[in-house]
Amino acid sequence: MHKKWSLAIVLALVSVLVLAACQPQTVIVEKEVTSVVEKEVTKIVKEEVEVTKIVKEEVQVEVTPTPTPIPEGGFLNLTSFADADILSSLLSSDNASSEIAGYIFSAPFMTDPWTGETIPNMVESWDVTDGNKTVTYHVRQGMQWSDGESITANDFKFMFDALMAVDDEGSPVLAESPRLDMVEYVETIELIDDYTLKVTYSEPICTNFESLSLAWLPSHVFLSDPDFQFADLADHEFNWEPTVFSGPFMLTEWVKDDHITLVRNPDYWKGTPYLEGIVWKVVANATVEKEMAKAGEADIISLDPKYLTEMEQVEHLDIYKFFRTAYDFIGLQQGDPENPQPRLNEDGSENTEHGAHPILSKKEVRQALVYAIDRTSIINKVQMGQAAPLQAHIIPTYGWAYNDELEPRDYDPEKAGAMLDEAGWVLNEETGIRECQGCGTTEDGTPMKLNLKTNSGNETRENIIAIVQQQWGDVGIEVEIEAMEWNAYLDVLLGQTFDAVVIGWTGVDPDNETLFFRKYDVPGGGFNFCSFNRPDYEPLELEAKTVEGCAYEDRGELYKEIQEIFYDEQPYIWLYATRAITAINKRVGNVNPAPWSTGYNIHEWFIKSE
Repeated sequence: MHKKWSLAIVLALVSVLVLAACQPQTVIVEKEVTSVVEKEVTKIVKEEVEVTKIVKEEVQVEVTPTPTPIPEGGFLNLTSFADADILSSLLSSDNASSEIAGYIFSAPFMTDPWTGETIPNMVESWDVTDGNKTVTYHVRQGMQWSDGESITANDFKFMFDALMAVDDEGSPVLAESPRLDMVEYVETIELIDDYTLKVTYSEPICTNFESLSLAWLPSHVFLSDPDFQFADLADHEFNWEPTVFSGPFMLTEWVKDDHITLVRNPDYWKGTPYLEGIVWKVVANATVEKEMAKAGEADIISLDPKYLTEMEQVEHLDIYKFFRTAYDFIGLQQGDPENPQPRLNEDGSENTEHGAHPILSKKEVRQALVYAIDRTSIINKVQMGQAAPLQAHIIPTYGWAYNDELEPRDYDPEKAGAMLDEAGWVLNEETGIRECQGCGTTEDGTPMKLNLKTNSGNETRENIIAIVQQQWGDVGIEVEIEAMEWNAYLDVLLGQTFDAVVIGWTGVDPDNETLFFRKYDVPGGGFNFCSFNRPDYEPLELEAKTVEGCAYEDRGELYKEIQEIFYDEQPYIWLYATRAITAINKRVGNVNPAPWSTGYNIHEWFIKSE
């Protein structure tokens, strides 16, 4: 799937335990009911006189159980650390904007909340033909916008057209959109009829069908203006004051940096929500959010693990834990941080000027550094146990692709020392620091000295670099640690002028082309900022994305093989897969959180009667 990667300033995330959801109860009424039934009985007596008598008998009447009706009304109280920025799915990139847009606009597909697979939503089915290169989408009929206009394939085509529109010089008119990669492989778009759209792609990628999974905008609102051009979308008032909606709720008020109020959409195609609406409040920090949840003023919050024990004691809250599609890691630079160079030239050939890190360019050294870190201790100290160690880049949530046969590199400082000795980094007994003695990557006598950076203000990561400094120091590595202001840190990170960094990815999936292909090893602009390079990796990644038939089991075997490569190379030290912890007020009914989503059925939620 094409996606927008996010550099995660993640505090912590969630577990594997699913608690039972609150469901409306069925009331069984059991009582004896006696009714009088009159029957006429005729009998012949000797005198041949006809006598009629009334006979009374008791009959048990069984009462049918009567379900308690789901109460309607009431507002859901939600919180956020930041206000939304823009409500167009074509232009937004922040989490707050995406959350609000998700309440007021519907998307063509949705993620199965339990398996993570892409399943139908506004698009009810699709046909993949021509060796994965052609996808015919069938839009669900009977849906409508909140103004009564029908939702059709025209709205789907509008999104493609907007992202593919170019100016007279051939440049995208929505150049500021972070979604342009979603149409990277699109060649043609053909509207077959009002409910059928045919898209042809240049590459046979298995996730082509979900390449444009953005919530649709109402095309009729924009195209009713005879002077409308796609370039107008960037500054269109609809981005901040939308008037037509397709989601379960509609925007009624937006007070910047304070709150957003939504009310239910009576024409929502999945059914009118039971909730009257949502009040979404902007709060200062996690501590404020936590106190609001304790006071019953916030109905759903994400918890920092350090608050877990405290919040488990709050009687009116239920706690849910799931693994997230995220991990934190130590990135190990393999290129030359003193002279960063792109891996490839403009013509795609190998750049012979691309240098190598004097210490970290040898994989045996990177493997030794993993054994020199007690990841279990880090998880317990900085994540309060709410995470799990990873051996490679695919998290357990993707069961079809996850390789569970990789032998864990558990904490073993003696083994780490022996591996460093063998790699030519020998301990100087006088200084206590290892030096190159035949290491082959730098001059003999060079001390094994590394700088480890992270972003300041992130307490979790600042604690991690302090722990790593001590543990690497225990095996003879001199480590200088540095916490930097975020923007300055990003410059160093993307500029590839570092030895090692602590950072995280969120929104990860098995396809890691963006993170590890050579073409993304570009100082200042690529996400392969550790300069990973392994000749047999890229062909496998491409095969896994284009395997004929796209069966999960076939693709999964290839991704498991790829994990073996990453386990061998260790471009990152994967610290842990993060877990998300969610606290939900018990007053909200029909909530049934799942590993991939909490609010997938929000139109069915209700506020319980007091």
